[in-house]
Amino acid sequence: MPYITINEERCKGCGLCTIACPKKLVAMGETPNSLGFTVAVFSGPDACTGCALCAEMCPDVAIMVYKD
Repeated sequence: MPYITINEERCKGCGLCTIACPKKLVAMGETPNSLGFTVAVFSGPDACTGCALCAEMCPDVAIMVYKD
């Protein structure tokens, strides 16, 4: 089953991944990282198709996509 991980320390909270996800499984969280940026969170591991659009849009290379 595909899933993603988000490196919270690399994420600057731009939100591009939230727009790119066709299933809307990535959203902006509420907790800031050590630099003060509100980071993206992955909310739907059961519905992820592994399309990697979120990772492709991330300018900070903070998202990794894994497929079984």
